[in-house]
Amino acid sequence: MIKSVFRTAMMALALTGIAAGAQAQGKPLRIEVTEGVIEPMPFAVPTFVAESSGSQRIASEMTSVIVSDLVGSGLFREVPPSAYISNISNFNAPVQFSDWRAINAQALVTGSADVTSDGRLVVKFRLFDVFAQSEMGEGLQFVASADSWRRMAHKVADAVYSRLTGETGYFDSRVVYIAEEGPKNARLKRLAIMDYDGANVKYLTGSDNIVLAPRFSPNARDVIYTSYERGVPKVFILNVDTLQRRALDEQPGMTFAPRYSPDGNRVVMSLAENGNTDIYMMDLASGQKTRLTSAPSIETAPSFSPDGSQIVFESDRGGGQQIYVMSANGGGEPRRISNGQGRYGTPVWSPRGDMIAFTKMSGGRFHIGVMRADGSQERLLTASFLDEGPTWAPNGRVLMFFRETAGANGAPSLYSVDITGRNLQRVRTPTFGSDPAWSRLLN
Repeated sequence: MIKSVFRTAMMALALTGIAAGAQAQGKPLRIEVTEGVIEPMPFAVPTFVAESSGSQRIASEMTSVIVSDLVGSGLFREVPPSAYISNISNFNAPVQFSDWRAINAQALVTGSADVTSDGRLVVKFRLFDVFAQSEMGEGLQFVASADSWRRMAHKVADAVYSRLTGETGYFDSRVVYIAEEGPKNARLKRLAIMDYDGANVKYLTGSDNIVLAPRFSPNARDVIYTSYERGVPKVFILNVDTLQRRALDEQPGMTFAPRYSPDGNRVVMSLAENGNTDIYMMDLASGQKTRLTSAPSIETAPSFSPDGSQIVFESDRGGGQQIYVMSANGGGEPRRISNGQGRYGTPVWSPRGDMIAFTKMSGGRFHIGVMRADGSQERLLTASFLDEGPTWAPNGRVLMFFRETAGANGAPSLYSVDITGRNLQRVRTPTFGSDPAWSRLLN
């Protein structure tokens, strides 16, 4: 499996400097990410140099993935290879900055790939500020097994993204989601996992039972989800490497909408019992449950703040579906933070802690939106027949969600959008897809 192989290889990962870059004169090359209009930065990535006879294909495919990652972020624009005046045939050769400046490439990424005799892949790269004619930071070297080349490409793209934006990248991550097939009135659903960009799809469950709402553990190896295999919704935990799974709670009652605490030691979820639905916390080590809400209303879709001190959730306690925040220990009175027209649901806290994403239903349309943690500065990012289920990229910059088309043949697909509302794009999957959940950055 990709993850376990790469984790072993990461024992030898070298985030070592190849060469210290000179400081750029004047203002350093940097994208200012704001809510205004962003002009994508032009960059060039010549095909990585193949330093061994067995690395030509990998070098070429890695280059394509790096370009796709950066362009897909909406913050960068590739200068096409057809415009190149010169190319890079030797990783250690001096860069002819005038040739790259002439084609208006503001940033230049150079790299090499070498498959060693023992099957390891050694990847090096450098990032240059073309107009300042200087290297941005130190070059990096990655070492892993050759079949982890795609993850290594994502890591290179993350490093470039981080240096050019000042923000953490998000490309070396995975998404768990519900893969759907068949007609709308007899849809088969199974749990699936993929790279953030839709590659390397792996199915984690069969399609015998309905599965819903998968969520990653902070360790990015376990997934918690809801399954109907026992006739009623119950929460299960599954390891994505071994596929071993277990029911979270064997007690009566329906359990659903689970989510891990930031430390991974607890799970918060909804439990329906005796006609009432409330939010409960479970300690995973002891199995002890603590009831956090007790209103005669439906309380569901809980999500922790990144520091674990608060929980945001949806409730109809005020007569309509709205978003509330409460202490993670259940003390005090929850406070309502959604104040616009319409109904609100599926809230999820940003990894940065500054925003909460949500689904909004208003005027016969569904929207994905964001607001500050106190409910201020609400901003709707999308609008369609049905947009639902936002999940945050690990850097808090991008949201993924699912969009369903109308009609008897309507079906869901995964989409992503920047928190500014820019760069809406479909995430391609082999089948229909819904309920995405993003992992943290991988190790």
